[in-house]
Amino acid sequence: MSETGKKYFTAIAGNIGAGKSSLTGLLSKHFKWQPYYESVDDNPYLSDFYDDMRRWSFNLQVYFLSSRFKHQKLLMQKNESYIQDRTIYEDVEIFAKNLFEMGLMSERDYENYSSLFIEMTSYLKPPDLLIYLRADVPTLVKQIQQRGRDYETTIRIDYLEGLNKLYEDWISRYPHEKLIIETDELDFVNKKEDLGRVIEVVENRLYGLFS
Repeated sequence: MSETGKKYFTAIAGNIGAGKSSLTGLLSKHFKWQPYYESVDDNPYLSDFYDDMRRWSFNLQVYFLSSRFKHQKLLMQKNESYIQDRTIYEDVEIFAKNLFEMGLMSERDYENYSSLFIEMTSYLKPPDLLIYLRADVPTLVKQIQQRGRDYETTIRIDYLEGLNKLYEDWISRYPHEKLIIETDELDFVNKKEDLGRVIEVVENRLYGLFS
């Protein structure tokens, strides 16, 4: 629970390399929220996917959808405030849609996946506040390179560009509370003043929601 006694569910959305995991950790420490991170390193499909996206796209997306659904169901039962690294909504709105539009997922698989998503998310509560980290592709590439994950070295520029376009479309239609943070000129990991600016806008939005 927060210091005010209210239970907050905050989530961070954004493209690969936008800084979601880093900000999740920093905000959880400041607000004393329980952090929950996207399952990446133990994903059995991720490395194969980046090597052959067409072959493994459906498998990867179903794994992410299943994992996030089970994860969020568990979080909803907890009597504490928490912050989540990436949302289940990005799975269908961004990643599966991008794979379909790039011809890397068949129409049959995409429709099957979308139907499954709609059914599963009808049981879930959306975040009290969604924080979207907006970043241009050069920023994403720089941060992906800095963290040095082997399986990300083959990510294509056009793949990141496609994701960014879908993120912008999705966030413009997102029907619940949201906060957009421009990150190209921010370094909230290494600069305390930048982190302070982010914390301030998050506090202002949350206090406005729950006042």
